[in-house]
Amino acid sequence: MVDMTDQPTPMPALADLQEDYAFLDADDRYRLLIDLGRELEPMPDALKTDATLVRGCSAAVWVYPTVLEDGRLHFLADSNAAITKGIIALVLLAVQDRSPAEIGATDIEGALAPFDLKNQLSSNRTQGIPNMIALIRDTAGRYAG
Repeated sequence: MVDMTDQPTPMPALADLQEDYAFLDADDRYRLLIDLGRELEPMPDALKTDATLVRGCSAAVWVYPTVLEDGRLHFLADSNAAITKGIIALVLLAVQDRSPAEIGATDIEGALAPFDLKNQLSSNRTQGIPNMIALIRDTAGRYAG
């Protein structure tokens, strides 16, 4: 288990980010994703293992769930690619620090739809998104049951 007492600066709300994103050109959208990825809470290298590796991503992506004292799930995640790391940050904005039941009921794809990632990014950058979402849902399902 990872100590969650040193919480980083809170990430922006997904709705606020959508408003900003809508007004940006393609280059600025890339920069926004890269900046968002930089804001992710650091994931210790010891957690970047084959067991936490998300399959089907063109870049290496690791996701590690932790359980907060009140039962909410907190995910640590990282990637070796800057834009992919930003995409991970977007996914986590939809589910971070929510109860397993809330995560199970969240339409993650719907929350990400306004970002139109499939049309903004190359297919190899977005191919792993469904796998990340599936892993998060599976994790929430295990803790909800």
